[in-house]
Amino acid sequence: MAKTDTNVPKKNNAKREIEWAPGMPFGKINYILMLIGIAVLFIGYILLSGGGTDDSSQFSPAIFDTRRLVIAPVTLVAGFAIEFVAIMLKINRKSDTNE
Repeated sequence: MAKTDTNVPKKNNAKREIEWAPGMPFGKINYILMLIGIAVLFIGYILLSGGGTDDSSQFSPAIFDTRRLVIAPVTLVAGFAIEFVAIMLKINRKSDTNE
């Protein structure tokens, strides 16, 4: 039987070390999509506003127009969808594959 050398380091999966902060968590495209999503949300909330009256005893039918009941909610859902995609999108960067 061959005697094993105790001074030789064992090869126990050297890649098992966890690197917690390898770099930026998102890429450039993710941040651009996040800014676009924030802008769409801002526009949606602006479309949702208004429709009130100066006199609280008077009723204003302006709160039931198409802009506030259809366009603004659709714009808000689109903005949140863009934000979801921006957060979940993972693009393989060349710097990640070379390491």
